[in-house]
Amino acid sequence: MSLSQAANLVEKIAGHGSNAETAQDITNPAIDRSKYGHPTETMKALVWQGKNSVAIQEVPKPVVVEDRDVILKVTGSTLCGSDLHLLHGAIVQLQNGDILGHEFCGVVESMGKDVTGLKEGDRVVASFQIACGNCQFCDRKLSSQCEKTNSNTTEHGMYGGNTAGMFGYSHFTGGFAGGQAEYVRVPFGDVNLLKLPDDVPDEKGLYLSDVISTSWNCVVDTGVKDGDVVAVWGAGPIGQMVVDFCFFNGAKRVILIDSVQWRLDLVKQKEPRVELLNFSQLPRGKYVPAALKELEPSGIDVALECVAGEYAKGWAHYFEMQLGLETDTSEIVNEMIESVKSYGRCGITGVYVGYTNHFNIGSLMERGIRLIGNGQAPVHYYWEDLLKKIQSGEIDPMRMLSHRIKLDDLAKVYYKFENREDGLQKIYVETKFSAPAAAGSPALTTY
Repeated sequence: MSLSQAANLVEKIAGHGSNAETAQDITNPAIDRSKYGHPTETMKALVWQGKNSVAIQEVPKPVVVEDRDVILKVTGSTLCGSDLHLLHGAIVQLQNGDILGHEFCGVVESMGKDVTGLKEGDRVVASFQIACGNCQFCDRKLSSQCEKTNSNTTEHGMYGGNTAGMFGYSHFTGGFAGGQAEYVRVPFGDVNLLKLPDDVPDEKGLYLSDVISTSWNCVVDTGVKDGDVVAVWGAGPIGQMVVDFCFFNGAKRVILIDSVQWRLDLVKQKEPRVELLNFSQLPRGKYVPAALKELEPSGIDVALECVAGEYAKGWAHYFEMQLGLETDTSEIVNEMIESVKSYGRCGITGVYVGYTNHFNIGSLMERGIRLIGNGQAPVHYYWEDLLKKIQSGEIDPMRMLSHRIKLDDLAKVYYKFENREDGLQKIYVETKFSAPAAAGSPALTTY
């Protein structure tokens, strides 16, 4: 039994809190087909099978469980760097058979009797978080911190409170089946689905579910403004869109940091103004803060973390994480703190799960550094405005789209994405319900 599975067993013994107003721990309709699955119809879905193992399986099609549920035919999903944390077991409380995937769009197939504002056949995109629509955070559209969709006591104990429930992201965040499947059940569907207009194809609208909203939140929540010099750690899809949005919001200079040259080059090809720093090519003993000080001697204004806490650079953090002495490395956060000028701003958008060692709290305090946890982005706060920006052409999600694949091949692509093979940046996963590819979409790649 993995640590992730053991943590889920402890949660079952301890029991959930009483705050959730939607059913918890339905990560696969097969858990109880008589309640959660269609009696005869099945679907394909990607499921977690243990640490470093995922597969496409045939599972029961979901059914309406609660009166505000919507059942979607999934027309598009994707693979996120956050999904790799699940693959690795870095996010606790997964169990065999959990359906993954927190970014998806689709067509309304059916719904509960209390759903308003939607009808069968509507094209919609889902937010990756599940919000109730009427708690103190939902009233302000801060949907990622909804108080009524996640009753996990382990998360509450670790964090001092709960985040919202999230699709396909373990029982730690409520235990909801994800959208890397042919169908998905969306609780509070009239809150968590946004209609897509005809002039926005799925290949653009899909990414409002997470990556576009998360990237935008990273930039505006950390306060990037006119004239700022910004460094971005991580050249994946989030980092790429953060670069775009920094310039959009007036940054004078943006420096992108990664160790994989093709990813850096890809972003440079799309945005020639960005400057690149490959830390794997630095001379022995020279670290990122020193390299950044050479480029900007007075220090950068803003540092943005778009990687995650599970990737240790040095042996000390590697072994401490392996031994369970910390869950996340502080190396990148320390680099950020040491790279910004006094009173500079550091925003953390990459996923950090729990606790870290060797954190440079002294520099943070003595130099007045602003360390901002950007949080799980509140998608509902941004997605209507970002949809308008997509319609106007001000932003283009397809700039990061590198591959189009079939759902049948997704398990293979997990491992290729993990190893950064084939130039995989952001993918579009089609199902049997997908429309023909939109203009500008990559050609279908089969594996």
